[in-house]
Amino acid sequence: MKSPKNQPPKLAEKLLCWFLKPDLAEEVLGDLDEQFFATLSKKSAFAAKRNYWYQVFNYLRPFAIKKSRFNNSIQITMFKNNLKIAWRTLLKQKMYSIIKIGSFSIGIAASILITLYIANELSYDQHYAQKERIYRVVKKELYNGKVEGAVWFEAPMAKTLKEEFPEIEKAGRFNAGTLFGAGSNEVRRADQTINSHEKKVVYADQSLFDILQPEFVHGDPTTALASPNTIVITKSKSEKYFQDENPVGKRLIINENTDNPLTIGGVIEDIPANSHLDYELFITMTGREFWPGEQNYWNAQNYLTYVLLKPDTDISSLEKKMSLIKEKYILPLLISEGDVDAEEYVASISYELQPITDIHLWSDGIEDTIVNGDIKFVWLFGIIAIFIMIIASINFINLSTAKSANRAKEVGLRKVVGSHRINIIRQFLTESLLYSIVSFVTGITLAIILLPYFNNLAQKNLTIPFDQWWFFPSILMAAIVVGLLSGVYPSLYLSGFKPIEVLKGKVSMGSKSAELRSLLVVFQFTTSIVLIIGTVVIYQQVNYVLNKKLGYDKDQVLVLNGAGTMGDQIVSFKNELLQLSDVQYASIGDYLPVDGTKRNTNGFWKAGKTQEEVSVSGQFWQCDADYVETLGINMMMGRDFDPELASDSSTAIINETMARKMNWDTPIGQHITNGNSSLPQGYRIIGVMEDFHFESLKGEIGSLCIVLGNRPGLVTVKVKTQNIAGTIEAISGVWDKFSPNQPMRMNFLDYSYEMMYDDVKTSGYIFTSFAVLAIIVACLGLFALSAFMVEQRAKEIGIRLVLGASLNNIFKLLTVNFIKLVVISLLIASPISWLIMQNWLDDFKYSIDMSWDVFAIAGLVTIGIALLTISYESVKAGMASPSDSLRSE
Repeated sequence: MKSPKNQPPKLAEKLLCWFLKPDLAEEVLGDLDEQFFATLSKKSAFAAKRNYWYQVFNYLRPFAIKKSRFNNSIQITMFKNNLKIAWRTLLKQKMYSIIKIGSFSIGIAASILITLYIANELSYDQHYAQKERIYRVVKKELYNGKVEGAVWFEAPMAKTLKEEFPEIEKAGRFNAGTLFGAGSNEVRRADQTINSHEKKVVYADQSLFDILQPEFVHGDPTTALASPNTIVITKSKSEKYFQDENPVGKRLIINENTDNPLTIGGVIEDIPANSHLDYELFITMTGREFWPGEQNYWNAQNYLTYVLLKPDTDISSLEKKMSLIKEKYILPLLISEGDVDAEEYVASISYELQPITDIHLWSDGIEDTIVNGDIKFVWLFGIIAIFIMIIASINFINLSTAKSANRAKEVGLRKVVGSHRINIIRQFLTESLLYSIVSFVTGITLAIILLPYFNNLAQKNLTIPFDQWWFFPSILMAAIVVGLLSGVYPSLYLSGFKPIEVLKGKVSMGSKSAELRSLLVVFQFTTSIVLIIGTVVIYQQVNYVLNKKLGYDKDQVLVLNGAGTMGDQIVSFKNELLQLSDVQYASIGDYLPVDGTKRNTNGFWKAGKTQEEVSVSGQFWQCDADYVETLGINMMMGRDFDPELASDSSTAIINETMARKMNWDTPIGQHITNGNSSLPQGYRIIGVMEDFHFESLKGEIGSLCIVLGNRPGLVTVKVKTQNIAGTIEAISGVWDKFSPNQPMRMNFLDYSYEMMYDDVKTSGYIFTSFAVLAIIVACLGLFALSAFMVEQRAKEIGIRLVLGASLNNIFKLLTVNFIKLVVISLLIASPISWLIMQNWLDDFKYSIDMSWDVFAIAGLVTIGIALLTISYESVKAGMASPSDSLRSE
């Protein structure tokens, strides 16, 4: 079967057949097809299709067109005449033409960029061959009166779903938990010594590859992860470690674990950028248990589960049937373990199936570790694009109707000599189409120039699809539609003048028929003010987030990554760091209050109360004795860990939230347990930390329990010097001594904290950019209107100057009405902005309060910009000599 990509474009063929004479059609189509395939054999499909379109348009000539189509010589002559007049009008009114085209171009460029962004967001996970049947399992739970979603399930979940429900054809799992070694790891070839850092490591089932069916470059897709200690890597990683080789059967070492090398079972094509599963190294879960008995245990949620459903499965019915899982497996286990709220908990949960194509944009309220998009932003940016185009079109309508008096006599004379209204409408629509086509060419050029900047803002790698056959026809169609829509009102308005009234001079001058123009100006500035207020609110929230007191000290704290490969030497490494004069504290541990570090959610009880009380959910972190001091966390009660006391190995420090949820007024000396069978008496609490934000400010501070332990992936260093470069060099020297085969990777804790809010900052940058574009477009229209008003009132201004009016009087005369419109816009925009931005702020547990100053700032900025825009023409009119405008009187 021939690929559609290598066939002549169907749309071009239909267009040719529509206008071409029947006696030419067969011969021309044959010649074009022959030429298409000849070009295809030498060049790309894009070049062949481009040439095909060119040849089709080349046949738009009088000799080739059907008589029933465009061969009416009068119509052709009229069209040429209309086009000639439109071009002359464009050149004659240079300032107004530049503003019309400039406004349109900015709107078109913004719309193209936003359309590319939206298309990219909507394209996520569309590449899977069986995407209509692939679903992610989601658990919904009623917690504190709120329904929360999560994607973490028990190890036997996937296997049980496949066995219990015949509607499920296949089921597979990921384990992306950093606690078990997914995420960042140090990797090297087994026959080399230098490690490389890899961030996108995940554990996966062979059955998951059977579901997703990635394209394999090397290896057998059906067995690539079927054996223990195997790994599948992407093509780019294959080139990195085994350049120009087939690496199947060769081995990689992860984190210097030489006892368990991983054999490469296959190489797949790089995961597309528009996939929510953005991984590069897939380690098998065949034969792997992260702790004894885990694979059959129903009370530890660590796995993401995906299923492939059989065709025509009733999703709603299957979701209801899946409640069997909690009743048959989870409830009996919880009861046997003495969980007093087992029945209540099981009753509160339900299972849903989320289509894989919905995951990227429709996962709001679902807890997972994937950086997803948000359908709300897609809609928001789409609305912004529409409004910017409307603002640009308003400029066209405003200026066309404002200049009506200048065209009134033209219309009147045309009607007197016999021109019908439809012909006049065609004339003005031709002008509108000409403006639109020129604007689209300019807009595309502007979009090309701005695309790198937009990619940087949106953190995307978007390209304008010039190589797609549909791009240029779509742009042409959009130019025609926008031109017609923008020109329909001016053409109807201008063509409606009555000849006798025009020739008697009774046609209302444009400045006196300003109600519609005033309404459109209000719309323009209302939209602009909404964007300005959104920008100010986002800026204030980002500033609040980055400068809020967090309860720990993130400044001058270095985080050294990949230290776990040092093994037993890591303590010696830390001690040698402490010998450096500029190092104040150092701590070993993988748990930090920023994204990308380990997390470990546990249930906690008062010791001895596991059979009687409901558990408190919280984080369980294993850190060394210097953790609290290194991060500068304040102790509210009790003391810090003492490395000299052996008994502190069974003690714990909790935060205020944990103490409050455990209902302890005096928690020091109390015992807390997470069900650890090796410590039946639990951990004795020796200290209570002040609450600190160890997660994003979008959520409230949770419960936290810290115990002494060894999680040696990260080393955190608090430095006490302004000579950061020298200190880093000294630390690097110590690193090279203990880990010569691995480059030191480090980052600052405050930088990692800021990265947690990259999405917020990105939204702010995009809002600011489009707010600036909207203001520019609105001000272009305002400037043109102010120039027109000065032109229309030139004699009035001259008379006022002769009678002694001052520059200040003239300035007020010409600006006060525009300022009124801006103030009205502010009054309309303020409640709209408040509703939109309050909804956005609701995503943050800790956020600013929108006060009157936000709206005052937006109002002052807008009024200031409007005054600057119209002041040039106003001051110019006030300083002009009256004789220039009155010499004809």
